[in-house]
Amino acid sequence: MEWIDWSSRMLFIAFIFYAVSTVLFTIAVSGMRKDGNVNRVAYGKYAYLLAIIGFASQLTYFFMRWAGVGYAPVSNLYEYTTFFGMMMVVGFLVVYGIYKNDVLGLFAMPVALLVIAFASMFSSEVAPLIPALNSVWLKIHVTTAALGQGILAISFASGLIFLLNETSMKEQSKSRTWLEVTMFTLMCVLGFILVSMLFKGIGSGGVVEFTNDRGQTESYEYLMPILFVPEGAQLLSGASGLSLELPNWINTLKLNTLVWSIIGGAVIYVLLRFVILRKRVAEALQPLAKKVDLDLADEISYRSVAIGLPVFILGGLIFAMIWAQIAWNRFWGWDPKEVWALITMLTYVYYLHMRIQRGWTGTRAAWLCVGGFGIIMFNLVFVNLVIAGLHSYA
Repeated sequence: MEWIDWSSRMLFIAFIFYAVSTVLFTIAVSGMRKDGNVNRVAYGKYAYLLAIIGFASQLTYFFMRWAGVGYAPVSNLYEYTTFFGMMMVVGFLVVYGIYKNDVLGLFAMPVALLVIAFASMFSSEVAPLIPALNSVWLKIHVTTAALGQGILAISFASGLIFLLNETSMKEQSKSRTWLEVTMFTLMCVLGFILVSMLFKGIGSGGVVEFTNDRGQTESYEYLMPILFVPEGAQLLSGASGLSLELPNWINTLKLNTLVWSIIGGAVIYVLLRFVILRKRVAEALQPLAKKVDLDLADEISYRSVAIGLPVFILGGLIFAMIWAQIAWNRFWGWDPKEVWALITMLTYVYYLHMRIQRGWTGTRAAWLCVGGFGIIMFNLVFVNLVIAGLHSYA
């Protein structure tokens, strides 16, 4: 357990370095002097250095946890999501090393921070590896897929910068509306983190028992106030109240968490929009995005997809199908995770096709990058937390 304890400390240290790096990137961008780039250069270099140190700390966490559990630590939502966040940092470090653009750090690092913080809300307890995951393909398939998604996430950051730069906030438009929807979605991730911490602290959940579709007795332990329960469930402990019964194919425990996250995100968004900023969140970020050349943001998106997509196809589809054949005697089974991995691939393939064959650049291409990452996050959050399938062990 000593390896596990030290790995948790290293992950916390990495999180602190990432957070300070984000603050320095913010100063580098917003504190830029009119008479030169002295502030940007100094703070940008320090921010990048701290991001590298944070990555080294998280890499140490990864191998320490590996030593502690005895297998590649990507077998559950906590482990996979922290690894995904680390791969996002890898993608950012590479792209920043090429383009030296501080605004990219200002947008990419907070997203990686949110993903890692999101992971920390899941159980980090060590459990024996289930037989389905006891394979060399665990580290081959999952790590490669996460690396591809991490690189693709950079296209989201640069695409978002492009859209914030290009979209007029003074006129009603679809781009302005969807940008605000994107901001609200990010607030929901933050809402999940804060709501989880709050309800864990006050202990406002409960335990329900029910019979699943296989006729087996099962129980859910809720950490948040109960909104949804499986059909025919009985409350064993916790506060009683109004709760909606749903079919057993829906994981009501995870759906409950998702809905509370949306509620938390809505509260945060309202506070930002109407109390703190008193303007749209996207509008408040626009002056920062204006400091990036549009052509540069477009180029970063294209290169990120061109590199990340082949890696994702290799890990998320080809390696996945090989492992599926070994484990389940079939290459493809239309499991929800498989379907959404395919949709992710087709989205980015469409982006590359339209860009190369039809010359799509600018706003349409940027929205495809933002939408593609939205699908990745939908697969990570909604499919994992709500829809039951062969990958539900994650």
